[in-house]
Amino acid sequence: MFDIAPTELLLVIVVALVIIGPKDLPKAMRFVGKWMGKARGMARHFRSGLDTMMREAELEELEKQWREQNDAIMREFPRIDDVSVPAPQPAADTTVEAAAKQGDDAPRTTENPETHVVPPRDGPLP
Repeated sequence: MFDIAPTELLLVIVVALVIIGPKDLPKAMRFVGKWMGKARGMARHFRSGLDTMMREAELEELEKQWREQNDAIMREFPRIDDVSVPAPQPAADTTVEAAAKQGDDAPRTTENPETHVVPPRDGPLP
């Protein structure tokens, strides 16, 4: 962060020792240490606030993109409930009861006459 050469640091220590004195130097160093800790804490709090704001802005942007994509998909593939579809027409009734109601004597069935049953095989299965 700060570019302090060892010679500059030594010069600061010597000046502090001469100005403050050896007796009060530990108290002064503690005082400076407390203020440095407070300054670092404030910087950390400020940085975390900025990070939170950036994360929220990114989430809002992602939500906006998601909404746009979702709307595009919903426009392309609408739900069946949303589209007016005519009701299906009932199929013609071909049961025996319907034939009796119509007065037709010939019985009608719904079975497919072309179905056949496969006889079982003799012997073990392959």
